[in-house]
Amino acid sequence: MDKTLKLLSENARLTTEQMAVMLNMTDAEVEAAIAKLEKDGVVRGYKPLIDWEKTGEELVTAIIELNVAPSKDEGFDGIAKTIMSFDEVEGLSLMSGGHDLMVTVNGRSFKDVAMFVAKRLSPLPGVLGTATHFVLKKYKERGVLFTDEEQDERGGV
Repeated sequence: MDKTLKLLSENARLTTEQMAVMLNMTDAEVEAAIAKLEKDGVVRGYKPLIDWEKTGEELVTAIIELNVAPSKDEGFDGIAKTIMSFDEVEGLSLMSGGHDLMVTVNGRSFKDVAMFVAKRLSPLPGVLGTATHFVLKKYKERGVLFTDEEQDERGGV
């Protein structure tokens, strides 16, 4: 993995000056490298990981597995374009295994998510079946722990 990408993925809040020191590069070289990664579409955005439980905000996350009939002309891409246009959809992936697509959805309540599945997702042409799994607690996301427990960095034996 590119060292610049590794640093960005670990902490996107590092300044270019900090990264330059860590990468043994100049600030201008780091800025140019990041600009190229963004221009080439390698870096798609910068988004914080938020522990919504600590905010007092109600947020329900669900993972929905979909079985779909791919269209003759567009395969899975056609229905994927429709699904990813919904504001509730946080993530969408084509999967191997028992289901075709995995959709990650956020809502204000279990009912909101259930109504999204029942009224907007399930009726789409090509959707053959859904399986909805509600996230009850996050322990770790994208390598970041969501627990307040002190971590013993010595490792286990």
